[in-house]
Amino acid sequence: MSFTPKKSLGQNFLKDKNIISKIVDTAELSSKDIVLEIGPGTGNLTKVILERKPKKIFVVEKDKNLSILLDKKFGKEINIINKDILECYNDFKFNLPIKVFGNLPYNISTKILTSFIKIENLNKIFKKFIFVFQKEVADRIVAEENTKNYGRLSIISSWKMTNSRVFNISPESFYPVPKVWSSLVIFSPKLRYENLDKFKNLEHITNIFFNQRRKMIKKPMKFLFKNYEEVAKNLKLDLNLRPQNLTLNNYIEICKLYENLNN
Repeated sequence: MSFTPKKSLGQNFLKDKNIISKIVDTAELSSKDIVLEIGPGTGNLTKVILERKPKKIFVVEKDKNLSILLDKKFGKEINIINKDILECYNDFKFNLPIKVFGNLPYNISTKILTSFIKIENLNKIFKKFIFVFQKEVADRIVAEENTKNYGRLSIISSWKMTNSRVFNISPESFYPVPKVWSSLVIFSPKLRYENLDKFKNLEHITNIFFNQRRKMIKKPMKFLFKNYEEVAKNLKLDLNLRPQNLTLNNYIEICKLYENLNN
């Protein structure tokens, strides 16, 4: 069964066998592992994952034709879920934490990532995320404070997980060939992190700060708090700083104060 990639679904399939093997190697799979693969496409990555003989593998494929193709290719070796990952990301609960692979569609990659971050008890359900992003998105995910790429995505991504870029991937490793480079990023859920009442509050806070990232933080602080000078003093924040100068902990502390104010 031949298949033409759909641009509307952001389908760019990995074809470089060497790169695929390197991606699977990073997961250090064993016979005890449960694997979830997002958007397996034609199954090139799936095939190598199966060769490592995990305990069970689930694949979530939105495209009906690709689901049929995968069933013909692998049969009962895999469990196919013909759904949009954004509609079923919260359904995976097993006794063992899951290792998740995903060559993510560029157009919804950050939505997929933030959807997983929202899950309660993330570290009890998931062990590791091995995701391929557009390089520009990866640059923002792994960025540290005081750098130009540091922003909302950097903070949200590092709240409940640690992350690191493993390597960059050239456009020629995909079919069809995209116009941009990609990056492999690995995420590991933190065992401990600061609890927030609602994830959307962190999204709201970071949006206000980075909406005008070159302005001093006095303006967003004044917008969020009537007694902004007192709040800044208590948090030991210089109001002349820029949003990219604040650490993850700074944003978490601001968010918690904001939540207390609005409860």
